[in-house]
Amino acid sequence: MARPLRIEYDGALYHVTSRGNERKPIFKDDSDREIFLDILYKVNKRYNWICHAYCLMDNHYHLVIETPDGNLSKGMRQLNGVYTQTFNKKYRRVGHIFQGRYKAILIQKESHLLKVCRYVVLNPVRAKATRSIEDWKWSSYLATAGKNKSRPCLTTDWILGQFAKQKRTAEKKYEEFVEAGIGEKGIWEDVKGQSILGNDEFVEKLISYVKGYEDIKEIPKSQRFINRPALKEIFNKEILLNRKDRNKQIKEAVNRYSYSQKEVADYLGLYYTTISRIVNDK
Repeated sequence: MARPLRIEYDGALYHVTSRGNERKPIFKDDSDREIFLDILYKVNKRYNWICHAYCLMDNHYHLVIETPDGNLSKGMRQLNGVYTQTFNKKYRRVGHIFQGRYKAILIQKESHLLKVCRYVVLNPVRAKATRSIEDWKWSSYLATAGKNKSRPCLTTDWILGQFAKQKRTAEKKYEEFVEAGIGEKGIWEDVKGQSILGNDEFVEKLISYVKGYEDIKEIPKSQRFINRPALKEIFNKEILLNRKDRNKQIKEAVNRYSYSQKEVADYLGLYYTTISRIVNDK
């Protein structure tokens, strides 16, 4: 089973999701959600986390977490571990309640945080769990929009500060911003290597954190080679017109960027044996 790549550093920001085992509920009633948010608050204090947004569904949750001390894994072990113990004790059961490891997407704060926070609070509407976002009280939307008192686990200062200096004006503009996102297409198409959401410069800065992972086979290839170019970039039209240049790029794709010979053969419409001959030609 491939393990997801974890990139941690001081000040990193993540969209975190964790789902129930076998898609079973991790929250059976509102008291379970209250317990979870209380545990989240304690984890925030212990690990110096900042929670910008959250949404608790029936069988999964979404969090947007900033880690000033680069300690997402430690905090997540505490969060999911303590909640599992509490849930099992309450319902007199044993075993895991979460499906494997949590999923974490590293986010570029300046360019993507607002959209990710909007995506998170709109989850009940997309899932058709409610018609109106205001009817779902188990997300950070109502507090951030100034319609409910903010829970201790939530910090709204940064989000509101992006809209206006005056709090009430900021809350109104935030409300409009979220409503404008209803029906929007997914925001995850630009995720690099299943792990990073940001512009090219942001990805480049993270390459140093990825070094050393390239040869670990249990990590998915798409994550081991986050910054490698797509095949369509390696084989542009001009290169394909010249066989010598094409063959040079075939070697580059296989030897430098670790595309398999089959991947290259399929992309170029050539036989696997042709690619193998070119790659092994000294």
